[in-house]
Amino acid sequence: MRVVFAVVFVGLLAGCGVDGEPWTPTMSGTIGVGSGGVHTSGQIGVSNGPVTISVGGGCGYRNCW
Repeated sequence: MRVVFAVVFVGLLAGCGVDGEPWTPTMSGTIGVGSGGVHTSGQIGVSNGPVTISVGGGCGYRNCW
């Protein structure tokens, strides 16, 4: 029971930013129109100060990645 309480307590402290600023979620999206048709892309991630971790992808007229 003590271990469960300790894990929950540390999780609450980390969630409220006691150990530093919390990670901030980021999101962006783009829609473009060109001679090849409509292209879309998106990106999601998190940032904390100078550190940013993100994942993105896009779709064109003929392919998605």
